[in-house]
Amino acid sequence: MVSPAASNESSDTLSASIGKTRLAIVVAALGYFVDIYDLVLFGVIREKSLRGLGITVKEELTDKGSLLVNTQMIGMLLGGILWGVLGDKRGRLSVLFGSILLYSLANIANGMVTDVTMYAVLRFVAGVGLAGELGAGITLVSESMSKTTRGYGTTFIAGVGILGAVVAVIVGKKFDDWRVAYYVGGGLGLLLLGLRVGVVESLLFKGMAKHSKVSRGNFFALFSKPKRALRFICLVFSGIPIWYAVGVLYFFAPEIGEAMGLNPRPTAGDAVLYGYIGLAIGDIAIGIVSQVLKSRKLALLMFVALAAVCVAMYFVFGSRSVATFYWMCLVVGIGGGYWAIFVTVASEQFGTNLRATATTTAPNFVRGATVPLVFAFNALRKGSSAKEAAMIVGAVTLGLAFISLFALEETFGRDLDFVEE
Repeated sequence: MVSPAASNESSDTLSASIGKTRLAIVVAALGYFVDIYDLVLFGVIREKSLRGLGITVKEELTDKGSLLVNTQMIGMLLGGILWGVLGDKRGRLSVLFGSILLYSLANIANGMVTDVTMYAVLRFVAGVGLAGELGAGITLVSESMSKTTRGYGTTFIAGVGILGAVVAVIVGKKFDDWRVAYYVGGGLGLLLLGLRVGVVESLLFKGMAKHSKVSRGNFFALFSKPKRALRFICLVFSGIPIWYAVGVLYFFAPEIGEAMGLNPRPTAGDAVLYGYIGLAIGDIAIGIVSQVLKSRKLALLMFVALAAVCVAMYFVFGSRSVATFYWMCLVVGIGGGYWAIFVTVASEQFGTNLRATATTTAPNFVRGATVPLVFAFNALRKGSSAKEAAMIVGAVTLGLAFISLFALEETFGRDLDFVEE
């Protein structure tokens, strides 16, 4: 018979464990909030900041803007590998807080730039910092929650985090001095670091000590076996439509809207605002759908198909008016709002010794795919219109994503206590 004292002690231990898991979810969600704030902020104040640095010619604004977006995304691509490896070697917590510190300081420094070269260097540094938080947070939460409910935790992280884009738009518009928006983001990140007390390391990561002969955080191990390499590559391709929407349809909304005949042309800030509201709605919806269907794969297939329909609506109806264009940005966001489950699937596809590596690099490879997407968009629009270029890039991106999903394994309810040999 269990004594009342023992029962109370067990209950207290369970409550403490639940409390620590909830704190980890909140910290990861707020970290992603600041992450998205900074990531989107440049798209919002792209023209304003470049004009403030003396760039006034329309074509030059587009070219310099593309340079800075690509520089940031390259930083995220390299940072994803760096933080992912560290996450499996040093722990999820060290990456979670190290990345928050780096992108917060980089944010503040971005508010002090005096020329485009300095701006590009600091966007690269910010990109490296931004690459680590989401993967580390999702990995930590996925390993801390039960296998049947972890989808709700990661959905909460993405749903809250994506709203950082809405705040970025509001702050970016509110202040005439674009530099203030960067200072706000940096300050929020530094304040968040105060919550690190009480967040504990994943027990699964701590348990890796018993697997002393297994390689940890080996990025190249993701490609050492054909099936594992195919799994990772298909995972990346399945998520690219999300950043096609952000990096092309939203960031280049002025150029696409102008090609549609809209006058005045849409602003990137408002396109991002409506788009990210849609993304937040989609993320919450797909999280619930995957839990109800008890299938990650089916939920992803449904949303990629929905994204294709929504992108078609963007091009068909977006030319009716600027207001309609913005509503279509929201619609595209809903269809493409499967980031939460995409990252959850990344954490569930791979063993504990490669989980942080995969979960951190996969979303950053998706973000980094913005570089070839923007390159293709700019190359195609020189021989046609921005609208036609965006349509071609979108068709290829969505087609590859849909095909790639069939190569992924179903991971709903998977026990994460395993390693990759």
